[in-house]
Amino acid sequence: MNMLKNSIQGLDDPAIRDLIERFPLPLALLDDAGVAVMLNDRFERTYGREVLDSASLQALMREPIPGWQKVQVPGCEHGEIEIKAQVFRVQGHPVLILDNATDPGSLLQLNQLQQQITELERRSFTDALTGAWSRAHLDRVVASELDRSKRARHPVSLILIDIDHFKQVNETYGHRAGDAVLYELVQVSAAAIRSTDTLFRWGGDEFVVLASSTDYGGAATLAEKIRSTVDRHRFAGVGSMKISLGVAEHIATERAETWFDRVDRALYRAKKGGRNRVCVDARGSSDMWAAESGPSAIPLIWQEAYECGEPTIDRQHRELFELSNVLLEASFKSKSSPQELNEALEKLLAHIAQHFADEEVLLARYGYKGLDAHRRAHARLLARAGQLKASAAAGKATLGNLVEFLANTVVAQHLFKEDRKFFPLFKKENAPVESFSS
Repeated sequence: MNMLKNSIQGLDDPAIRDLIERFPLPLALLDDAGVAVMLNDRFERTYGREVLDSASLQALMREPIPGWQKVQVPGCEHGEIEIKAQVFRVQGHPVLILDNATDPGSLLQLNQLQQQITELERRSFTDALTGAWSRAHLDRVVASELDRSKRARHPVSLILIDIDHFKQVNETYGHRAGDAVLYELVQVSAAAIRSTDTLFRWGGDEFVVLASSTDYGGAATLAEKIRSTVDRHRFAGVGSMKISLGVAEHIATERAETWFDRVDRALYRAKKGGRNRVCVDARGSSDMWAAESGPSAIPLIWQEAYECGEPTIDRQHRELFELSNVLLEASFKSKSSPQELNEALEKLLAHIAQHFADEEVLLARYGYKGLDAHRRAHARLLARAGQLKASAAAGKATLGNLVEFLANTVVAQHLFKEDRKFFPLFKKENAPVESFSS
């Protein structure tokens, strides 16, 4: 595989690089600026790296448009030729695919590549003992969570969990029993949190819950739910265990390290205050944003009842709400520039298209019987969005018509009406009917 620069963090695993190398179409990994950093051999043999200098391809790499796009690239003998290209994301990393064939198996190969890379990354960032996400994975996701929080003005909170008197478990029952307690605690805690929350092993007997779109009050409620659930549970061979928890919401002006220090101090107060309790640092961006906000558009409010239980779909649905609110706010403010409004619009459109594609892949894996009708509903919504966008550009409709359609019809009504039909599919006892193999 041809390395143009240093590899992208998280995609330098030999197994992942082998998957990319064996991919049947020309493929390039991009950095966040849209610059190619890695090419597979098929890319080199078919086009060569000079094709990356094509103006139309450069534009697509800098500002991706969902789906296959026609681009002009240098040909061998007859000047420029027209081919298909697509930029998609795998675990947050941009990937460029060039396809001058009409092989209907290409989409399946692409879905397989996405699934396999996601599974390899999941394994590499999972704590081997407990099954929780590792601290290394927390380090990876915190920056993007904070960026999204500040961009959408949605709070994000941390819950730090520590097992009370865990040392006594090891001394009384042995380290094997202690390991079993750690594993069981993860299972019990994971059952108490929401599908959009993420549980990490911080180290030793400490764990972290990252709660998106949640202020310190909501995080305190969630922490108390975790504490009481663990308090009622009886651990095999050990019996009752207690935990102490600290809670802190991020403040927009602080560094991540300061935020983690605050939640650590909150946990320390819980331990010093008698253990088996929740202590909260009652500060956060949500108070500041509430004080600053004047008249504004009515936002879409995310509720726990909107969660289907499939983490990827729930995370993307929550981000749809966030991006819709950014767009609504930008369209309402008189001081918003056309560039700001257009940027918010394009981000929402791109996420809708990506979400629809990802959701269809997951529904297919779980054998959803209504998938064909759901695909048609997605296609109609995307077509209508394209028509309204074109009409707005031509002056035949207002941008407000498009904003209202995206926020209300596509995001809110589609989730409430159509998506709820597949919610029973993701009950814990159900399993995918098909998996992708390497």
